[in-house]
Parts: sequence; structure tokens; C-alpha cells
Amino acid sequence: MAESKVLGPGAAKPRKPESHLAMVRRARKINRELAEVYPYAHPELDFENPFQLLVATVLSAQTTDLRVNQTTPALFAKYPTPEDMAAAVPEELEEIIRPTGFFRAKARSLIGLSIALRDGFGGEVPGRLADLVTLPGVGRKTANVVLGNVFGVPGITVDTHFGRLARRFGWTAEEDPVKVEAVVAEIFPKSEWTMLSHRVVFHGRRICHARRPACGACPIAPLCPSYGEGETDPEKAAKLLKYEKGGQPGQRLKPPADYPGLPASPASV
Repeated sequence: MAESKVLGPGAAKPRKPESHLAMVRRARKINRELAEVYPYAHPELDFENPFQLLVATVLSAQTTDLRVNQTTPALFAKYPTPEDMAAAVPEELEEIIRPTGFFRAKARSLIGLSIALRDGFGGEVPGRLADLVTLPGVGRKTANVVLGNVFGVPGITVDTHFGRLARRFGWTAEEDPVKVEAVVAEIFPKSEWTMLSHRVVFHGRRICHARRPACGACPIAPLCPSYGEGETDPEKAAKLLKYEKGGQPGQRLKPPADYPGLPASPASV
């Protein structure tokens, strides 16, 4: 006789085949519950204006937001405007952003997008997706980050965390970020796109990790078809929690006033 699987506390029950309508209802309930878990969800890059957020988001590729936040104060002190960065000596710019990795390619993108802003947009970051994606180094993910967080234009930001959780939650099986964005956009009302992105990314960074998701400490475990991929023991799972959920500093040096955790250290590590 096959051994039956014993589910831990808060676990999702074995699921029957799910209709599309049922999936949409479950997805929207996940969003509502994540809103209660992370009412303070926000961009985890430090920025004071659209140009700073654009640059920081380009730098965030293949590194942590913390590393970017530790790097950008010196960067923006030297190059506060697109005009300043457009005139940068590549080697000097590269040296400043070296800690973020891929610094030569990123420096080319930053100088290129700064020249494009200076020459094509009067030194201002445009507020349209069609314009943003023409800038060197700027794809849909970066454009949606900028649009949603400085222009109030709803957008779904599909980074590695969002894509991973969208698949774990059973919203889509797509791997391509553009396809993931398109599928998820059909599930949620447009007004929810920006905050949905923050909540899902927060959850991916704090609880639903890539290698060892803390299933036993997950507040939405009953809604998740992937429960059991990670640690299900509540005590062991609690030790896997990161940032404010684990009693540790966050990624921002200057977090919002309602952030319940500690600010990150400005010292580069």
C-alpha cells in the first residue's frame, strides 16, 4: 500500500484539477493576503527622483538591491543628472559601480541612456513605456519599475522572484518574463499591478526563497499548490526567514517610515 503524505500545519491540501476561474480566484486571494502580510511593501532601491530610480534599476541586474544601495550614494554625488552622467569618463564611472558586477556593460548602458535622455528627452526621464524601452539597457522590467513607482502608471515587474513565485503559485508555467507579464496581467486588475509586484517580490525575498522556501512559516501555505517544496517544520522554517521577517536589516539604507525592520548598513560588504 502506498504511504499517504502527512501535511504539516497550515499546509495546502491535495488539489483536484483547477479550472481557470478557480485559479484566478485563488490568485486574487493570495494577493489580498499578501497585502495583509506586507502592508509596507515598497521598492527596495533607494532613490529620490526618476533618474536615480532608473539608474539604480539598471544597476540591480545580477546583484542585490542592498549592493546597489551601498553604491549609488557615491555615484549620484558625482553624477547627479543625466547631463553629468552623459559626460562621464567611462573608467571613472566603472570604478564607482564595480561592486555591482558587470560594471563595464552597465557603465555603457548608463552613459548611453544618459546621452539619450539629454539629447532626446530634454534631460528628463519619460513617463511612457514606449519611450523608456528605447533607452540603452532598459527593458520592460526596468521600465515598469520606473513607471509604477514614480509616474503612477501600473506595471508588472517580472524579476527572478516574481517569475519563480508566479510558477509556484500555479498562475503560469511560462519562463519568459514577457510571457509571464502578459499572463499575470490577465489575472489581476490593472490597478493592482504595481503593488502586486512589490508584494510578490517581498514574499520571494523573505519567505519563498529559490533554494529553501520556508513553507512551514508561510502565511499563504493553504493557497499554494507548491507547499512542501521547502522546509515544512515551523521551527526550522522560521530560521530561514530573511530581512525584517527574520529580525534582520532590510535592503534600503533609507527605508520608508512605515518599514518595520532596520535600515541596511551603508558599509559595502
